[in-house]
Amino acid sequence: MEFTERIAPLRLVVTGGGTGGHTYPALTAVRALQARLAAHGRAVDVLWIGTAAGLEARVAPAEGIRFEPVATGKVRRSSNPLKLLSPANVRDMCRVPLGAWQARALVSGFRPDVVLATGGYVAVPVGLAARSCRVPLVVHEQTVRLGLANKVLARAATRVAVSSESTLPLLPGSARRTAAVTGNPVRPAVLAGRADKAVTALDLYGFDRSLPTVYVTGGAQGSVQINTLVAAVLPDLLHQANVVHQCGPANEAALRERTRTLPPHLAGRYLLTGYLGAELPDVLALADVVVSRSGAGTLAELTALGKAAVFVPLASSAGNEQAHNATHLQQSGAATALLGEVTPADLHTALTPLLTDPARRTTMAARSREHGRPDAAEHLVDVLLSAAGQPN
Repeated sequence: MEFTERIAPLRLVVTGGGTGGHTYPALTAVRALQARLAAHGRAVDVLWIGTAAGLEARVAPAEGIRFEPVATGKVRRSSNPLKLLSPANVRDMCRVPLGAWQARALVSGFRPDVVLATGGYVAVPVGLAARSCRVPLVVHEQTVRLGLANKVLARAATRVAVSSESTLPLLPGSARRTAAVTGNPVRPAVLAGRADKAVTALDLYGFDRSLPTVYVTGGAQGSVQINTLVAAVLPDLLHQANVVHQCGPANEAALRERTRTLPPHLAGRYLLTGYLGAELPDVLALADVVVSRSGAGTLAELTALGKAAVFVPLASSAGNEQAHNATHLQQSGAATALLGEVTPADLHTALTPLLTDPARRTTMAARSREHGRPDAAEHLVDVLLSAAGQPN
């Protein structure tokens, strides 16, 4: 009788979340790690530690990943030191010791080979628990600037992975020496879109294919600011381009009423939709120019695809991160950033040269692609396996 030696699964703790910007890069890295090891006949046991109210609490179980919540405390930042002592901050800080105890119990009980932290407040107690349990800790930063949680964890990490070389000087010296520029993981489906499928799925036969196509999005929930700007310039815009406008479900009815008087020849070049699901990769493939916010996930996708973009950063993003992201690309000619109080005229001025000058649009797209890292998930897997002392 033959006995086949069973290879022990790699045990991974993932922490991070609250928003899609922290959650989806972690999920993409998990899937890449599972695929890598499955090719060698090895499994991955994953435990995701997050917050009960965060996006990760829904995403992880839906993906068949064990999820455990811990208590967290959020620091509401302010330039006024007195506001740091707000009742909400004090109440949340009282939750920190409980979260730290819960995180340490979970990490020591699961006995992972490595911990991956992708940011968000929940990453801090879990990352520090990894350090106290002598488990290798890999911290991944999605944005150009370090998030507050990752600033704390960078000194405790075995390895720090960043999405941009511009982040390296911001790391502590000890972390900088072993840091890796991996990029920000992008879901494989985003990279596999086909323009012809978008035309078929969304019935875009009224589009004039001799004109460029603009994709407008404010994220899944939409952006009132971006919707208002685009609606104000829409008739002029449709003389220059086709437009796919993903406005958010709550905004669709009002925008549909506002745009119902478009002339038929222009209306045929305009698709208004509250939400895009499986069609999104195909719409991105179809788009020549994208108008959007400038969160880390959006930048990772658009640069991996090499898309010309006009960014309208979310002014209230933590640490003004979206403005920094957009400015970083603008400085190398890879995007246009509209900062501060943006007017419809500003948007029109930014879009017109990209729509009327194909060479300019192509140049911006090429510079965008120079910043893209479509293989970021594989590079992050390399870092995880290295930190865990495992072969790649």
